[in-house]
Amino acid sequence: MSTIQDVARHAAVSVSTVSNVLNGRTEKMRQETLARVEEAIVALKYRPSTLARQLKTGQTPLIGLLVPSIANPMYGYIAREVETFAQEKYGHRVLIGNTYRDKAKEASFFEDLLAHGVRRVIVISSLADESHLTQAVQRGMVVVSYDRRATPGEQSAVNHIAPDNFEAARIATRHLIAHGHTHLAFVTVAGMTESRSDKIDGFYAAASEAGLRDQARVIEGGPSNEYGDSVIGEVGHELARQIVEDACRPTGIVAVNDLMALGLMSGLRETGLSVPSDISVVGIDGLFLSALSNPRLTTVRLPVTEMARAMVERAMTRECPPDAHADNQVFNTTLLIERESVAAPPAQTPSTHARKRNTRK
Repeated sequence: MSTIQDVARHAAVSVSTVSNVLNGRTEKMRQETLARVEEAIVALKYRPSTLARQLKTGQTPLIGLLVPSIANPMYGYIAREVETFAQEKYGHRVLIGNTYRDKAKEASFFEDLLAHGVRRVIVISSLADESHLTQAVQRGMVVVSYDRRATPGEQSAVNHIAPDNFEAARIATRHLIAHGHTHLAFVTVAGMTESRSDKIDGFYAAASEAGLRDQARVIEGGPSNEYGDSVIGEVGHELARQIVEDACRPTGIVAVNDLMALGLMSGLRETGLSVPSDISVVGIDGLFLSALSNPRLTTVRLPVTEMARAMVERAMTRECPPDAHADNQVFNTTLLIERESVAAPPAQTPSTHARKRNTRK
């Protein structure tokens, strides 16, 4: 079995240099040196002793990943990408917890992670109040917050990584407008987060650009005191019936995410409406499931792999306890994937349909 000394000799570096690589302290290291050490680790099949590392540092080779609910496949997608990069580059596994965007549950998980020697945590939450994250940092943890921008003007030791949710929703809405839709809706769950708020702002911005602000609206479902991550598909399905009965039914809908869009399309199909002949739908995420639906879902794909790598890098390359210089990075490399769920609106407007129903009565 190879030792850290064997790796150092093979790479022609000091033992402390190898230790720095294993512990993610590579920001000041020459790329040539880093490459030699990584090649030596692979060539010698070196595996550091987990027990020895924990006894020496008080830390375990784990990254905590707190998600709203793994029932949403988007979070499973992110978890897979985070674990792949953390394992391949840093030899760390991922410990996952479901928080349901509950501040008390998130704070409780931090206590558990600390007790088990986990000092590096990625949190998917986007709650407005991050005071419990700041408290975790003050206790010696490195915290990366996903899907929420840093508060402007606020000095925070919490790192922030987020997609450009505003632009993602604007791209989706513009796509519907380009196909001729003038009656627009943004469909979401009632519980509001910063990321959902940004998407709504992007939806309204695109509608305003086209002079359609008065014909664009937000439709919410589910209980207002919950965030609905675990039931978002079901909420989309239930909202379909409400939309069908609407006298001013939209012809083009942007869903808050792909899971909501898939639930919505299923509900619309059960009511006898056709996507996209009667209503066009666009999702936001880029899940693999969006290519398996019938019709296949048009969606705005978020740069999940790139963001997962960035989150792991932030978590692993910051000192424990971290310095005061946290990062705030917004990824704007979104991509529209055009599929069959969008077409031109029907010749008759929703108000015409409503008048016909009233005439029959």
